[in-house]
Amino acid sequence: MPMPADFFIDPRRRMVFSKAVGVLCFADVVDHMTRLRSHPDFRPEFHQLFDFREVTAFPITFDDLRSLAKRSIFSANSRRAYVVRTDWQFGLGRVFSTYRELAGETGIQIFRTMEEGLAWLGLAAEPDADRFGKFNPQIIAA
Repeated sequence: MPMPADFFIDPRRRMVFSKAVGVLCFADVVDHMTRLRSHPDFRPEFHQLFDFREVTAFPITFDDLRSLAKRSIFSANSRRAYVVRTDWQFGLGRVFSTYRELAGETGIQIFRTMEEGLAWLGLAAEPDADRFGKFNPQIIAA
């Protein structure tokens, strides 16, 4: 079933590539984390590139954000680059990363360009969009 957040794992590079589109709600993020944690190729010590540039809305409270931060499935040593497009995305990302920093995870960085995120993770190029599942067009248009 198409969803607003998807991922693929590259075990050779020890990377998780995630992407979200359209309206992304609390339940979508929890679902993404649950599917990722249960994937047979996932390892908590992998790094992550999460592309939020096509998210149009993120209806979430600060309590929801704090709850998500308590659910982290990555190790404290993982590097996680969140690439955003807007100021509100940047702000929410910083709040989330601050909650994770307070829990001992200091490897989350928020970037305004894909190039910066890729460089920080030591990657040469962003992943091919075809590697992600099919997103629901109704979700993207919302």
